[in-house]
Amino acid sequence: MGTALVAGLVVAFALIFITMIVSSLIIICPPNRVAVISGRSRTLSDGRSVGYRILKGGRTLRIPIIEKVAWMDLNTIPLEVSVTNAYSAGAIPLNVQGIANVKVSSNESLLENAAERFLHVPNATIGQIAKETLEANLRGVLATMSPEEVNEDRLKFSQQLIDEADDDIKTLGLELDVMKIQNVTDDNLYLESVGRRLTAEVVKQARVAEAERMAESEEAEARSRERAQIASVVADKAIVEEQNQLRVRTAELDAIARAKEEEAAVAGDIARATAEQELEQQRIELERRRLEADVVTPAKANLEAKQLQAQADAAKIIEDGKAQVDVFRRLTEQYQQAGDDGQRIFVLNMLPELVDKIVSTVNGVSIDRVAVIDNGGGGNTSGGIPALMSQLPGAVVSLSEQIEAATGVDILKSMRDDDDDALPLAPPPPPPGD
Repeated sequence: MGTALVAGLVVAFALIFITMIVSSLIIICPPNRVAVISGRSRTLSDGRSVGYRILKGGRTLRIPIIEKVAWMDLNTIPLEVSVTNAYSAGAIPLNVQGIANVKVSSNESLLENAAERFLHVPNATIGQIAKETLEANLRGVLATMSPEEVNEDRLKFSQQLIDEADDDIKTLGLELDVMKIQNVTDDNLYLESVGRRLTAEVVKQARVAEAERMAESEEAEARSRERAQIASVVADKAIVEEQNQLRVRTAELDAIARAKEEEAAVAGDIARATAEQELEQQRIELERRRLEADVVTPAKANLEAKQLQAQADAAKIIEDGKAQVDVFRRLTEQYQQAGDDGQRIFVLNMLPELVDKIVSTVNGVSIDRVAVIDNGGGGNTSGGIPALMSQLPGAVVSLSEQIEAATGVDILKSMRDDDDDALPLAPPPPPPGD
């Protein structure tokens, strides 16, 4: 068991020893450092032969005893840069204070310069060298600029300083990260005088500008008041125009409304008149139908009946006329056959009709009684009834004379002739209505 323990210890020590050896052979470079491995010569890309190689980040192996490792930091080195009595353009001495940040360049082409100059050099020494270089460049830049330019345009001043110092810093294998000017002064109070002059000029310009601004403000205010008044007048005018247009439009709408009302009233009257007319037409039609039913139809029926009756009466009259014509024709034939006696026969046949015509003249006379007064003459026959009876023959003779005067026929003679001849009388003609 003791042998096994010894063997284990030997193996463990062997592993530790091997690990220590391997770790001493492996070089691991962090990003903020640069490893310069020297001891073997190598040929650069430009054909130069050097006895070192540079590792920036990563890892590599070194050959023990032959190669040696040195380190360089890439951290930033802050610097305070200041110059006094540095003459600017115009021979004005200035005092300038600023800050800068420099570091060992990580550019492979510049690392060789830094390795050759600053290997095993502390950062304070590197910073001092960079400071002196920047101050020299600062004096050079100040000589090309006036105090006003240095004081007023510090950004331009810093940029010119960076451009001026960049080549020198790179030659050293360094990089200038930041360069800022903090303060610019002079012992002769030149900048203060310039400042007072500029201040007075600025105050003057400010006062002039203020007066101009006030004048412009007053002018602008006057223009504003004028524009406001004009706008007010224009607005009032627009309001009046709108009011006029509103009144005109209102009047137009009122006229249209009145016209519509009148049209509606007229339409109503027309509709009412039309309705009344239609109603009147219906009444007329109803009255016409009533009259037609009550009057026209019965009248038509009565007319048709009367027409039929008239046609019947006309037919009867025509037939009676035909019969009378036939009777007259036959009487004429008989009278023609009778010769001269036909005239007397005709007159005697008409005598009853003539007597009727004469008697009809006194049809309106009503005689209730006849009073005969005797004058008491005894045997005298000139009064009373004998006198009345004695007047009858004379009346008959007078009547016969009147008939003869009217017709030219002597009735008494005809009667005597009739008695003598004893001619038969023809039957009287029938009355016209029979």
